[in-house]
Amino acid sequence: MTERRSGEGQPERTLALLWRNHRKSTADKEPTVLRGRGAGRRPSLDVNGVVAAAIRLADTQGLAAASMGGVAKELDVGTMTLYTYVPSKEELLDLMVDQVLGERELPGPGAPRPHDWREQVEIYSDQTRAMFLRHPWLSQVSTIRPPVGPSMLAGREYLLSALLEIGLTPRGTNLAALAITTYVDSAAGLEAESELIEQSTGQTNDAWWYERNDLWETYFDVDQHPAMTAIWNANGYQGTTRDAATESYRYGLDRLLDGIQATALES
Repeated sequence: MTERRSGEGQPERTLALLWRNHRKSTADKEPTVLRGRGAGRRPSLDVNGVVAAAIRLADTQGLAAASMGGVAKELDVGTMTLYTYVPSKEELLDLMVDQVLGERELPGPGAPRPHDWREQVEIYSDQTRAMFLRHPWLSQVSTIRPPVGPSMLAGREYLLSALLEIGLTPRGTNLAALAITTYVDSAAGLEAESELIEQSTGQTNDAWWYERNDLWETYFDVDQHPAMTAIWNANGYQGTTRDAATESYRYGLDRLLDGIQATALES
């Protein structure tokens, strides 16, 4: 269901926009005032306002609605005016992604946090899942080449710091953080995609499966699927599809953290 890819903008221009609020010097701040039409001119406009409008559109109408033209209309400005703040749709997407990544409440360096490393990872897990559910369009954005903005790096720093003292090698710490990011982000993205499909079709996943019940009576061969049949006969498929997704997520995360812990103890 991926529709867009992050990281496709012009590198220097994208980095300048992503880090616009984190410059060491305030001498080169971006212009914040939109040239108006006399005393009754529109309120000031800046990059933050453009990004906020794009996210609002994507949240309420889908990612396609957050086009340059769509955002310009939302802000009641001309599209060419918008380009003076964000030069292209590629940069705008990177800004949107990094902005919502920053919504996660992850303790920074020196901030209070749980002592147990697993509890720290749980914070990342919970905050990331909540972020995807607030912004389900994220499931349509590939971040294989991510926007290397402050929020993306903050998430990376947080996970590394949670794992740094548990006894892994430096390389092992990095690999463990990558494994957690891959698992949590991928699972949260699938959960968000599921929500997005239910919203767009008006049909729950359980209802979709119910319409295909004839599969089991007409086509399913128990001799060719003995493992599935055994689990069915033992009531292993209880609950809704949402229950199964939640429980499998929890199972997978626990086993992943168990493995990281065991590796740390062996080091």
